[in-house]
Amino acid sequence: MNIPDYIKQVQKKEIDIVEQTYKVLDQCAKINKEYHYLNTISDELAIKQARALQKKPTGKLSGVYISVKDSICVQDVESTAGSHILRGYKPLFSATGVQRAIDEGAIIIGKTSQDEFGFGGFSTNVGIGYQIPLNPFDVKRTTGGSSGGAAGLAQKADFPHIAIGESTGGSIVNPASFCGVYGLTPTYGLVSRYGLIDYGNSLDKIGPLAKDPGACAQLLQIMAGHDARDSTSSTHKADDYASYLTKPVKDMTIGVVKEALGEGVDAAVKKHIHNAINTLEKAGCTLKEITLPIGMQYGIPVYYLLATSEASTNLAKYCGMRYGNEEPLHGNFTEYFTDVRSRNFGKEAKRRILLGTFARMAGYRDAYYIKALKVRTKIIEEYKRAFNNVDTILTPTVPILPPTLTDISTLTLLQNYMIDILTVSPNLAGLPHMNIPIAMEKGLPVGMLLTSDHFNEGKLLQLSKELLS
Repeated sequence: MNIPDYIKQVQKKEIDIVEQTYKVLDQCAKINKEYHYLNTISDELAIKQARALQKKPTGKLSGVYISVKDSICVQDVESTAGSHILRGYKPLFSATGVQRAIDEGAIIIGKTSQDEFGFGGFSTNVGIGYQIPLNPFDVKRTTGGSSGGAAGLAQKADFPHIAIGESTGGSIVNPASFCGVYGLTPTYGLVSRYGLIDYGNSLDKIGPLAKDPGACAQLLQIMAGHDARDSTSSTHKADDYASYLTKPVKDMTIGVVKEALGEGVDAAVKKHIHNAINTLEKAGCTLKEITLPIGMQYGIPVYYLLATSEASTNLAKYCGMRYGNEEPLHGNFTEYFTDVRSRNFGKEAKRRILLGTFARMAGYRDAYYIKALKVRTKIIEEYKRAFNNVDTILTPTVPILPPTLTDISTLTLLQNYMIDILTVSPNLAGLPHMNIPIAMEKGLPVGMLLTSDHFNEGKLLQLSKELLS
């Protein structure tokens, strides 16, 4: 049953939503035992919401089950951003996007697994005590990251479900590609960041993942819109995103990035991207080759300088006091904080704190951090020039098929970071972008990335429906 039909049945009380919710929670537990997609299953909250909904089944998401990435707060549900240092932290409020979904009748089923604080592209950098989520098509392979649990559950669940994920450098579209679902990262500021456990304040964006682009459109419309509690929240009004799913794509112009289909891209990925391009051409789209040399060459270093600099300041507050894993005071301040942080942060979290702190130090700030900000501006300008001539920009989402966990363990640090080569630049520019599952290759999904100008999420959905058909 599709989500719109399901919502109608819930509203007509043709479905016992309490009984249904018990079944869904049981299924979540079974899926989680094998695939590790949920850090927390919120049984009590889900049943409470289902009972309230049964009495008054109203709202645009009546009875739809929502999972929330662990870095996004849900009131009274443990929210740790996948880190041991926040174990036991139960927020006193829900993130704005989550609360707006709840207000429309959504049922929150749990917090999905991720790389610790979002630090990774494979969901293998999970915090101490957490398990790595496994690919829904092959448990020996990665889900992608950092919203790996969100994408995996979006694929594996056979009940009406939409996942809420978060992206800093590609953390929605990357796992969406590896798990074969739609993942939509909106324009920076379109969805409030209030209630998000920050990674990089100038980069973080909250967005939906689902098996159907219509579900992404529906949840985005509800989450989007200004929020006075978030200083970075845009005043741009939410669009009627679902309406774009019925609009024709004829006469749309799509820019195909030359550098994104060159050396280093898997032959199978190239093949299916070209097949998708042919489909769009037959539908009446104009395809033209473009180049984005600045973003392709400098996106990775700029992203890792800026993101780690922001992360090092954001994570300074996690010291064993006020939040999460509190410990008895001992020694002086330096000894106490050093001991707590050393034992509770994972290896990659420590690495990124060190990298960011170094980039901001006196004597290095101008050479690294400030220079990276200037190049970021150049990347934004490069995109803006491109959008003078095209409606959307097309690349693969990731250049390879989902690798095995064994393969990942042999990669160098730089090779790990390079998985984001095609996704960091849209994130640096704050542009909306969407993964579209276009094919299966040897039982594994292949994803295509579409990027549009700011606040043009509708164009992404418009094209996604054409490829769905």
